[in-house]
This record gives sequence, structure tokens and C-alpha cells, in this order.
Amino acid sequence: MKSYLDIVNYVFENGIKKEDRTGTGTTAVAGAMFKHNMADGFPLLTTKKVPYRLVASELEFFIKGLTDKQWLIDRNNHIWDEWCSTEKVPYGHDEATKKKMMEERDLGPIYGWQWRHYGADYKDYDTDYTGKGFDQLKRVVDMLKKTPYSRQNVLIAWSPKHANIVVPPFCHYGFQVTVLDGKLNLMWNQRSVDIALGLPFNIASYATMLHLLAKEAGLEEGLLVGFLGDTHFYSNHEEGLKEQLSRDPNKYKLPKLETENFTSIFDWTYTDSKVVGYESYPRIKFDIAV
Repeated sequence: MKSYLDIVNYVFENGIKKEDRTGTGTTAVAGAMFKHNMADGFPLLTTKKVPYRLVASELEFFIKGLTDKQWLIDRNNHIWDEWCSTEKVPYGHDEATKKKMMEERDLGPIYGWQWRHYGADYKDYDTDYTGKGFDQLKRVVDMLKKTPYSRQNVLIAWSPKHANIVVPPFCHYGFQVTVLDGKLNLMWNQRSVDIALGLPFNIASYATMLHLLAKEAGLEEGLLVGFLGDTHFYSNHEEGLKEQLSRDPNKYKLPKLETENFTSIFDWTYTDSKVVGYESYPRIKFDIAV
């Protein structure tokens, strides 16, 4: 997908080395934009293999407003294993702290909880938050059906009072949907963009959200746009990204996303959606920076 590789190239050509929270070191630029027309196919990278099962199960986790990483582990999704609420285990780089963070189940009030319970008081992962806070995702769905022309259909994940509790704190912090000519377009905002590991997942996740919201509202799928802030790669990802840049983005066509038995985004499970016709270059291993 050329639009993704253009961002990678841009960071290599214009990036400045800087320190970061993890201590790994990054090369970064201030601002980039991703843009894709969903009519051209589902934007799952073909220059390396991206496991869609992990993307989709994480999105279901968010849509349900869950914060217990055991839910993901039970579905063989381990992308949140290293993280937890700082109220349960204060964040640290030493091995003893990392082990405690791995063992703690509570992620704190992360993305999906903010989507479904914004403004509520957070206690722990097994508290029942039914009816607590403001359900922003429900508002998005209701507005799409009642006032699809609105320019106010915005969801925010950033919560200043929780920014020191969740790690990492809300990298993608909100999105907006707008309907033009019968097509649903989704624009997401991201403050911190790990182009090697995170961005391919973010693209596929918000493309899936666009797909589901379009189904919910009976609309066609339009543009997916990402407004990217501190856009960077970690020092230990440089060689892998160079390998990816050497691969031909036109060798494989983009796949299609198909969802069976859809009734509502709130009833959707990750196994309902399947990527059809996905072919790609082999996986490139990128170590996560904790």
C-alpha cells in the first residue's frame, strides 16, 4: 500500500532523532497524513503479513468497553500483555516491574472504556459500568441514522484525568465520521504513531470501524484518513522497515473485508468479519518498545 510506504519514506528522509518514554530512541517527524479510498480494497498491508485476527479481536474488545486483558489472552491475542494500569503497577523499565505489569490484568480506562463510559469514575476491570458515563459510540451510531449530514459526529478517547493511569496513554485519541454522497468517511487523530508496529494495526482497525459503521447506517464505504502527530520509528525497527521499503507494494492486490450475519456493531464479534483474498510478503519481526 503506497500511501503507508510514503509515510515510512518521509520519516526516513526527514526524521529527527529524539528520546522517548521507553528509552529506546526514535526518529520522528512532526505531522503526516494517511489517506485511502475503501473502494480500492481493504487496507491491510501487503509488504508484510499483518494478522487480521488480532486487529479485529482488539477492536471488539474496544467496542465492548472492556479493560481486562485476560479477555484478549483467552482469544490468543497478546498485543496488550506487557501493559497495565499504573494504579496497579507503577510503570517502569526494570525486569521486576515488567514482570508485575505482565501479571496484572487491569489495563485501566483505555480506549474502549472511554468510547462507552466517558466521564465516569474508573475503579477496576470487573466493575459493572452499565449506564455509567456517556456512551459516545452509541451517539455516533444514533447521529449517523438521525442526522447523517452532521459535522459534529465526533468521538474522543483522550481523557486528561486518566492520561497518567493508562500506558501508553491514548495514542489514537479520537475520530470523526462524515457522510458525503451516500458514503461514510472516517478520519482518525493520533498523537503518537509507531510506524512499524502500531500504524499498520491502526489503519486496519479504523478501516474495520468504518466498514461496521457503514453497515450500521446502510451507507457505502468512503475515505479513511489518518491525521498523524509525532510520527516515528524506534531505533530497533530501522532495518526491518528498510526491508519493507525494498518490497514491491504492487505485487499483491488489496483484499476485501466481508462481514456475515451483521445485525449491529454492538452485537458484532471479530469472527463475523473475514479478510478475503489476502496475500502478502512474509512477516517482519519488530520487537515492541515497552
